[in-house]
Amino acid sequence: MHELNELLKTIDGFIGGSDWFVYLLLGTGVFFTFFLKFPQIRYFGHALKVVRGKFDKSGDEGDASHFQALSTALSGTVGTGNIGGVALAVHLGGPAALFWMLVTAFLGMTTKFVEVTLSHKYREKTSDGTMAGGPMYYMKNKLNLKWLAVIFAICTVLSSFGTGNLPQINSISNSIFATFGVSHMITGGVLAVLLALVILGGVKRIVKVTERLVPTMAIIYFVGALGVIFYNIENIVPSFLAIFSDIFTGSAATGGFLGANLAFAFNRGVNRGLFSNEAGQGSAPIAHAAAKAHEPVSEGMVAILEPFIDTIIICTITGLVLLSSGVWNEKHENVFQYSDLIVLDGKYDENDDASKNQLYSYLINEGEVNFFGGQLDVQNGKITNDITVIHARSFAENVAVTVDGLPYTGSITVENGKVIDNDGVFSFTGKSLIHSAPLTTEAFKRSLFGNFGQYIVSIGLLLFAFSTAISWSYYGDRAMTFLAGSKSVIYFRIFYVIGFFLAAFTDTTIIWTLSGIAIALMTIPNLVGILLLSGDMKKTISEYWKSFKNEFPNEKALK
Repeated sequence: MHELNELLKTIDGFIGGSDWFVYLLLGTGVFFTFFLKFPQIRYFGHALKVVRGKFDKSGDEGDASHFQALSTALSGTVGTGNIGGVALAVHLGGPAALFWMLVTAFLGMTTKFVEVTLSHKYREKTSDGTMAGGPMYYMKNKLNLKWLAVIFAICTVLSSFGTGNLPQINSISNSIFATFGVSHMITGGVLAVLLALVILGGVKRIVKVTERLVPTMAIIYFVGALGVIFYNIENIVPSFLAIFSDIFTGSAATGGFLGANLAFAFNRGVNRGLFSNEAGQGSAPIAHAAAKAHEPVSEGMVAILEPFIDTIIICTITGLVLLSSGVWNEKHENVFQYSDLIVLDGKYDENDDASKNQLYSYLINEGEVNFFGGQLDVQNGKITNDITVIHARSFAENVAVTVDGLPYTGSITVENGKVIDNDGVFSFTGKSLIHSAPLTTEAFKRSLFGNFGQYIVSIGLLLFAFSTAISWSYYGDRAMTFLAGSKSVIYFRIFYVIGFFLAAFTDTTIIWTLSGIAIALMTIPNLVGILLLSGDMKKTISEYWKSFKNEFPNEKALK
């Protein structure tokens, strides 16, 4: 497992975690923002009118209304990225990472406007009468680059597992286990059956389910989040200051958090921002292609609202929950995950500046530490070697080793700082920083609801993540239809449900790393495609406003 995680980290570091990918993503958003004269601002009010159906016409082709398409796309983006992803970004990069998530969302509003408009413009009607669209169709029908379309479709299938499937059920099962003590396997089994019942009904059933799930889950989560914020109201101003004061320097060390420089905070914030709103990934256009609309730009307008709702609103609220509650830089009693566990040779003192600086340099990929190798001697649950245990990027305290809940006495093999436990026998516990959904859960306990707050997170996460899995199953089967025809969809759905079940009890860190790789592999060909069609996009917008002025002379045409 350790070797697999290290391999995935290496791949992710070269693709999704690299600077060039971040600059390509943000650069595309910056280019279109200026090229199209800030459409995320100028068209925002118009987008609200479109999604309410003000400009709908009878006879528009499609399988869903504007609101249903938006709900389906939002259910695909509003998921663990909003609960666990924000917590992971803050855990890795500190409060400054949240700022870069917001920047990514602002630019992503334009990127999503472009990709949805172009995908809707070049969509096709399938043999069964439903609409099929997405970046692979404009790549094939307009750019005449079928090879690029095939690459994108393959990446979409991979990303349906890496984004919409594996990390979603993993976060659900972890949260349900932490809150209710229900086995990961039982949670995975029950939800896998429910998932199968929904996705076998096709797009009609999917849009009906998501249009009910999205408002419900939003209300539940908002009520809980406001309970935390008002309970810690005196920390709101300091929280905002923490977000914006260190954006060009990185987040300073505080509490158990050892700090993050600008490059690390920037990279992690942008990376998690993309995972949250998926702008540029090319996923949302697949859902929007099913919308009833005679003008592709009108559906692009609707898409502007997605990153705003998903990241600027929901992720900001989650960030304020984490920062105002103070849990993000505090150590909490928890069960250590091996992928987050490092054993160092010798004693590193958290109160010693030299030790802290050395570990800080290592954590931001700019230094080295001495890893322990050999046998850990454990007596009655306590490690007797002269070592230091690092967990979740922090100095671990009160470390204990148990087997079946009882203190362990014996030896444990460690290679290059990593515990070797192929059979999963040993359990390491202690106090350290935590991340992802467990961190958000801890924050919700410090609210007007007290310990009941953890149930709000569990229920919210269940609805958020399950709806994401539903939407991504649709994205994946549209890609399979493009690649191998409609008969291949049933096999995809079977593997999708099986993967959903298995990921319920797989290491969290490996899941997040895999999702980062899948996102990058899907995003790169899509960004290349929409950049090649920038001229087509501008022409399409111009034609839209000319037509709009003729059809609705009493409405203001924004051009």
